Amino acid sequence: MDKIVTGDEGDSREIHETDEKTLEIPSDFIRDAIRDDLAQGRFDRVHTRFPPEPNAYLHIGHAKAVWIDYGIARDFGGKFNLRFDDTNPTKEDQEFVDAIIEDVKWLGADWEDRLLFGSDYFDQMYDWAVELIKKGKSYVCDLSAEELSKTRGTLTSPGIDSPYRNRSVEENLDLFARMKAGEFPDGARTLRAKIDMASPNIVMRDPFMYRIRHTEHHRQGAKWCIYPSYDWAHGLEDSIEGVTHSLCSLEYEIHRPLYDWFLEQLGVYHPRQIEFPRLKLPYTVMSKRKFIELVDGGFVEGYDDPRMPTLAGLRRRGYTAESIARFCRRIGISKADSVIEWHVLEDCVREELNASAQRVMAVMNPIKVVLTNYPEDQVEYVDAINNPEDPSAGTRKVPFSRELYLEQDDFREVPPPKFFRLTPGREVRLRYGYFIKCEEVVKDENGEIVELRCTYDPATRGGDSPDGRKVKATLHWVSAKHAIPVEVRLYDRLFVKEDPDDAEEGQDYLSNLNPESVQVTTAHIEPSVTGAQPGARYQFERQGYFCVDKTSSEGNLVFNRTVSLKDSWAKIAKA
Repeated sequence: MDKIVTGDEGDSREIHETDEKTLEIPSDFIRDAIRDDLAQGRFDRVHTRFPPEPNAYLHIGHAKAVWIDYGIARDFGGKFNLRFDDTNPTKEDQEFVDAIIEDVKWLGADWEDRLLFGSDYFDQMYDWAVELIKKGKSYVCDLSAEELSKTRGTLTSPGIDSPYRNRSVEENLDLFARMKAGEFPDGARTLRAKIDMASPNIVMRDPFMYRIRHTEHHRQGAKWCIYPSYDWAHGLEDSIEGVTHSLCSLEYEIHRPLYDWFLEQLGVYHPRQIEFPRLKLPYTVMSKRKFIELVDGGFVEGYDDPRMPTLAGLRRRGYTAESIARFCRRIGISKADSVIEWHVLEDCVREELNASAQRVMAVMNPIKVVLTNYPEDQVEYVDAINNPEDPSAGTRKVPFSRELYLEQDDFREVPPPKFFRLTPGREVRLRYGYFIKCEEVVKDENGEIVELRCTYDPATRGGDSPDGRKVKATLHWVSAKHAIPVEVRLYDRLFVKEDPDDAEEGQDYLSNLNPESVQVTTAHIEPSVTGAQPGARYQFERQGYFCVDKTSSEGNLVFNRTVSLKDSWAKIAKA
């Protein structure tokens, strides 16, 4: 498996741009196959779909699938459907339907009026199943799940025919109708395709098409007690909707012959299935089952926990739809499985937020500074740039006063080599403010530094010296009198191992959870953030990018760190 560790741009086109006519369609193996289909007349249009099962929240891997499906449809001026494959009522829920709709809409994909549900085709699917029975291509089987598994064979040995495989058409029709009518308990019978129990492809060894489940459906209610398998339903849904290219992940490659077989036996419209690799990221899991275990076990606070790779979690953490689109474009589409390093995604987020996030000054670990020659009751307001990448963002007023907070790491009483920030007797620049010089260090009875007494040069307002003298460091700060205390959550990887499933014998992925995946602290921030709403994104200067959390309320702001600065200050060992 390849590991992609670079952030190479590749195609220069942004995937979310809208001027289709001016953009050249990029080249990859899927788009090249579609070009060939159009040139040969196999299809005269392009119609794709994103077909999630509503049994969990979408994750970053689904974002890749959405942008492949939707991006290709847009590139070729085609149509795109959002279609729920809701064929398993025991695991599906309206909560997941609503969350998926929100996520796909947030990503920017537009399905127009084509919000569709596979369950709405259940009647047609049933009729087609009856047609296959009449053709002698399917049969009702009484084997239990355990018994059926024993007859499937292995990769090197063929399967064994079911003793019910040669039932008459009339008996199969009768039993299937009675299955539908609810006469039999769960698991008593299945409808299976009659293909080839000796096929080298295990998927083709008489797969089941329907199973009995006396469970209400989130959309169909109690109308049905038999439900179609994914393999049976998926191709039929594509056919009904007129999809041209059924794009799915590589684990369905082995299922493609079955996809084709069902459509060929029915003689209905036949889309083309093409597979692509799933997205894999280290230090996380992207399994719906594991998401549920993490949430139900209380290891995370919900599906939108900012440590989760779910789209809801990434959005809450402060990731933007535009940055995820940029990421999907950057990694491209290849035929081989690959692991994408997190920094590729984080670089895309930084690029997006660098251009759009408002700057503010926030101090995480404060040390008090008193400007002894600054008037005690004076407050002045300095002009600060909101975003140097966007002149239209303008400026804001930041209060400056006699007592300030600086970062503790920006001062050393005994500085290590190449430390250019504040030390006794050294002058530094306060961003947008003045030059200051440390004159005295105040300590408590335990010898801990509690205050720095400094002087300021009033001639250096704005951060420049009229006499041309230079300083080697510019520090951020906040006015102690005006600073707002806010809760800040600093997130790290959810797991300590690159592959969370790499666990000691007798343990599982949960043993590799990172006990320090989140740290909560208090920061002091300039008052311009007063009234900030959940979802608002900021760059804390010299700290990183942060997003206002949904748990914030008036007078109680909570910030999640989205990502650190790429060129952040190195941690300095305490002297």
